[in-house]
Amino acid sequence: MGDTLLRSLFFIVIAIVTISVGFNGVLHASEVANGVAAVHAAEETHHLPPVWMVVPFVILLVMIATGPLFYHHFWEHHYPKIAVGLGAIVAFFYGFFMDHGTHVLLHTLEEYISFIALIGSLFIVSGGILIKIGTRGRPLVNGGLLFFGSVLADVIGTTGASMLLIRPYMRINEGRLKPFHIVFFIFLVSNIGGGLTPIGDPPLFLGFLKGVPFFWILTEIWHIWLVTVVVLIALFMIFDTMVGKGTIPKDFESHTGKGLEIQGARSFVFLGIIIASVFMDPAVIPGFPSLQEMLHVPFGIREVIMFTVAVAAFKTADEDAMKGNEFNFEPIKEVSFLFIGIFATMIPALELIGAYAQAHATEFSVSRFYWLTGSLSGVLDNAPTYLNFLAGSMGKFGSDIGSVDAVRSFADGIPSPVPSDVPSDIYLLAISVAAVFFGAITYIGNAPNFMVKNIAEQADVDVPGFVEYVYKYSLPILVPVFAVIWFVFFNL
Repeated sequence: MGDTLLRSLFFIVIAIVTISVGFNGVLHASEVANGVAAVHAAEETHHLPPVWMVVPFVILLVMIATGPLFYHHFWEHHYPKIAVGLGAIVAFFYGFFMDHGTHVLLHTLEEYISFIALIGSLFIVSGGILIKIGTRGRPLVNGGLLFFGSVLADVIGTTGASMLLIRPYMRINEGRLKPFHIVFFIFLVSNIGGGLTPIGDPPLFLGFLKGVPFFWILTEIWHIWLVTVVVLIALFMIFDTMVGKGTIPKDFESHTGKGLEIQGARSFVFLGIIIASVFMDPAVIPGFPSLQEMLHVPFGIREVIMFTVAVAAFKTADEDAMKGNEFNFEPIKEVSFLFIGIFATMIPALELIGAYAQAHATEFSVSRFYWLTGSLSGVLDNAPTYLNFLAGSMGKFGSDIGSVDAVRSFADGIPSPVPSDVPSDIYLLAISVAAVFFGAITYIGNAPNFMVKNIAEQADVDVPGFVEYVYKYSLPILVPVFAVIWFVFFNL
């Protein structure tokens, strides 16, 4: 099993090189008649892909939603082939029929390798840290753990916090775990919690690389973040109170009262190296060497460090900690293959919606930017969605996302060219909040969502399926909360 990780990651890299996968994409559903007409007009002048090229993404999304429910055995055994195959269709089209196809594929290949390096290394390192909490799960304890996890997500990222805490969270609640326990963990620790710093969630880190000051989001969003987290934890505790004590496992009694125990603590050193390496980028440190420019490879020193740490952490991990966590590579395997397909099939959708946003930016209000960014972040990856609408909103103010100084000025607040409109920083805040918060709407909104789901399923926890997650939890719980946020802060 030790070499499984290396083989899996190597195969993934080979696969994405072969099909030249992309890390971008956004699908737009509102204003169909006008939107499609605008897209068709843009196709002729900007060499955009045809609208029908979003079909592979739609097929993949439908299969992710229905596969585990209606053809579980087939899906479980063949989802890697399906994801890679659908992604290959888009990659083939871009490679042979799009003028800019090669450039797009190579650029997005870099993004995918960066993505898999980060979540893969965090997943492996956290698997070597066994946390035991010497108390039984109950509303107050669980609520405190979810709040701690939300804060921790801003320090080590939503992926790191999710992988570090999901197992102890399930362990202290064994015998009383319900689907909502996992769902609220995804809501808070895997998504909304990471909304305070660029480390917390990928969209904010991309904004930081573009020029948004590191502490800007913290100073602007903390009150929205705090109220949202507290409200969701309060709702969770109401549900948790109804569960009762449940059945207490016999092996848990022997640990009760021992406080907090951490086994495999040396892996925290690896965790620190990964977080530090996130900033090893020429866009962050002027003059930092770029392997892309020096060696013409689709990865940088940051990714080399992360992959090296992943291997070292696995080889030196505390075996008892790994065993206690029931560590295996299935969660990272599922995320890696599914996101190959997701990233690849989203490429044409991203270009179409990006062109639409640029063409109609002057017509978009803060409200429209909030809801479009949010709704698309829920069904597509939230990082490229954020960048597309940031570029569109800056275009509304005559600014260029390619200029660091322009992005900083945008964050400081440029007066609107329209007297009745609001300054630019409100647009940036609305896009930032929506991209991070709405990532919790579905399992594919953010990578940790799928990983938490897989880990819980392996522990035989009752986890809602893709569709059930949306209609039973996201729509009745998250959407009303997000609507209140819009009404109070962004109804402009």
